[in-house]
Amino acid sequence: MKLKDWKRTEAVYERMFHPRRIVIVGVSTEGVGFGSGIYMSLRTIGFAGEIFLVNPKGGSFLGADMYKKVEDIPGDIDFAIIAVTARDVPDALEACRKKGAAGAEIMSAGFKESGQPEGIALEKQVREIAGRGIRVIGPNCFGIYCPESGLTFMPAPDLSRKSGPVAFISQSGGMALDYAHEGKSTGVRFSKVVSFGNGADLRETELLRYFGNDPQTRVINMYIEGIENGDEFFAVLKEVSRQKPVVIYKGGLSAAGSRAVTSHTASMGGSRVIWPSILKQVNAVQVGDMPEMIQASLAFSLLPQRVYKNMSVIGGGGALGVAAADMAESSGMEMPQFPHAIADRMMAILPKPGSSAGNPVDVANPFVPPKTIGEVLRIGAEDKRIDFQVLISLLSHFKSMSLATGKPVKEITPYQELAKYTDEAIKETGKPVIVVLPNPRRSLEFMDVVELMELARNAFLGRGIPVFDDLRLALRALEHVNAYYGGRNDE
Repeated sequence: MKLKDWKRTEAVYERMFHPRRIVIVGVSTEGVGFGSGIYMSLRTIGFAGEIFLVNPKGGSFLGADMYKKVEDIPGDIDFAIIAVTARDVPDALEACRKKGAAGAEIMSAGFKESGQPEGIALEKQVREIAGRGIRVIGPNCFGIYCPESGLTFMPAPDLSRKSGPVAFISQSGGMALDYAHEGKSTGVRFSKVVSFGNGADLRETELLRYFGNDPQTRVINMYIEGIENGDEFFAVLKEVSRQKPVVIYKGGLSAAGSRAVTSHTASMGGSRVIWPSILKQVNAVQVGDMPEMIQASLAFSLLPQRVYKNMSVIGGGGALGVAAADMAESSGMEMPQFPHAIADRMMAILPKPGSSAGNPVDVANPFVPPKTIGEVLRIGAEDKRIDFQVLISLLSHFKSMSLATGKPVKEITPYQELAKYTDEAIKETGKPVIVVLPNPRRSLEFMDVVELMELARNAFLGRGIPVFDDLRLALRALEHVNAYYGGRNDE
């Protein structure tokens, strides 16, 4: 794409992702439909621009006057959200185009995915109108979530307003919504999320190209059910993957999944054999489900951009160390034995008896002072072979101390101090640390422990330190990081 063409395209996207004036076409005063739901979500999340509502009967909704027609709105608009019945969508879209809208998201269903001639014809009309000068997301989609501008999904008034480096392109609205919520709790922060549904106009290839050039995006996630032009998509994917990790979850690889894809977004599925082979050729990262995509994105977004081979593990309990060694080997990583000089210095500050410092480091009990843990991390980082360190912290064991003292577990657990000293060790040594916070106490009687673990997670994430629930999940994410940067270095 020529520079002037890209600049023109970029300006259109800017008006879509950061609109100053929005129209919602199809706001009902009866019940909570898509139009009224998206309006309430936008108001609650704090969208700062102007919002105009359209209902053929006029009236008002939550104190806002409704226009009977798009044409009645004073001045131009930047972006339209259309939530009317499928047969009324083409007229609404054309009216928004004439009002100067750069783009529109069509939440309405009943198009090509229905398999009915009427729906197929309506989607063709949508494409024709888009070709006259308005970019369309959808139909049959949830649209755009952009934390910076306050655009959000329906129903998603409680998504994070904190921007980050991860973009997500999803053919599924439900997947986009779930991932945005999961990202908020796990530490994945988004630049933009786009649910494009049937993809009558904007879809996977063009969105991938856009995010490949977007300076706010460093990691690109994709959930794909089908692609429109395979050759073009993989050419763009190869180009983008040279610059940024692209993590892909491909739906519909099984026979049953392929049938479900057709009824969901009218897309063709794919081959379980062909996709992994092609994605490997272009150095894209393939994952098998949404949790794996989230964990990979957390690692890509918070860890320095390189390959990780040698690790040290610090935690309480001999069995944890044995399991860590086994998992490291199966993940293509190693846990080299610390030299005697380093191990002796660790042993000098660790509690006795019960501690060991060979790598893994067994700190004997979960109540070791955070300052001591920070010092162990500093000493371990002196081994030049170590690329990164893993801290397995058994904070849930502070519940026993809570029961003994009668004090709330979150008040007696030094998670803030542990995060502080861990962060200081990272900054002083330049060696990344991955934190694992396992919690076997999840029943209703341990809701205070569940709260504690979330507070601890946020304390580490707030300092840019990735947190995982389980070491196996952490190492699986590292495998994807290693595969990507290793593949890029081999080019």
